[in-house]
Amino acid sequence: MSKIKTIGILTSGGDAPGMNAAIRAVTRAGIYNGFKIKGIYRGYEGLIHDEVKEMTTEDVSGIITRGGTILKTARSKEFMTPEGKQKAFETCQKEEIDALIIIGGNGSLTGAREFAREYDFPCIGLPGTIDNDVYGTDATIGYDTTMNTIMECVDRIRDTANSHERIFFVEVMGRDAGFLAQNCAIACGAEAAIVPEEVTDFDQLAAFMGRGIRKSKKSCIVIVSESPKCGAMFYADRVKKEFPEYDVRVSILGHLQRGGSPSARDRILASWMGVAAVEAVLQGQRNVMIGIRNNDSVLVPFSECIRTDKRFDKRLLTVLDELSI
Repeated sequence: MSKIKTIGILTSGGDAPGMNAAIRAVTRAGIYNGFKIKGIYRGYEGLIHDEVKEMTTEDVSGIITRGGTILKTARSKEFMTPEGKQKAFETCQKEEIDALIIIGGNGSLTGAREFAREYDFPCIGLPGTIDNDVYGTDATIGYDTTMNTIMECVDRIRDTANSHERIFFVEVMGRDAGFLAQNCAIACGAEAAIVPEEVTDFDQLAAFMGRGIRKSKKSCIVIVSESPKCGAMFYADRVKKEFPEYDVRVSILGHLQRGGSPSARDRILASWMGVAAVEAVLQGQRNVMIGIRNNDSVLVPFSECIRTDKRFDKRLLTVLDELSI
């Protein structure tokens, strides 16, 4: 669109490895195609309070190796209000920003959709979240790095579990999605995964624990998706009561899962998506997310990627069951 001269870019919500690679890609691809690029600090909060800086190629030099986001991030409650969106729009007018590229998860993309609707403002989304729970893309920015981080941690925990013949419940992130727990359990050779998509009662828990423990001299690794009610501590306490003869431990990996230098896969994915986002602006696209499906970039309407739950492949739980005997 010829009227678009300046693109604003922001990162929102939880940070994810590879966000900097995406910022670098948008900045350099944008400048290459004749746009002025302005970085917005602290997500929507920074858009409200005019924390904006013009980006140059030098500003993004060397950041592809870094985790986190150089633009910082925040969760803005004010942006959810009409007054907050109005302030954000006024910032766009003041800074002469004609389009926005937003890197974040479902909450960030929801904010982009609402802003685009209310102010008829061109917005392009990039799925940046370690949870891999955004519909319309095979992978999200940060997911691969986080899986590798979890795998490294669990490999180390496995050494202690075997040495002491312990049962370890390892809690990983994921919120309402079990993609991290399921796939990391397979990659780490865990005996089981407890995920939100598969309701696991105590009998099922006892069955796969017994199957795994019997073959591994009482040592066992169970990967659990985080949950305020049924996290790793919950399941560990139940096992302690039912099987007091077992030595049970809990390891909550927490925020270390978010950090670290992004993997090659995440750097490539973020770079590809960043360039595709600029191409979408050039084509006059708006209110869409850039996704990767079957090794090809696609445009996914915000309404589709936000309202539709990403399919959880339960066949992989069967793979885990068969390999954990």
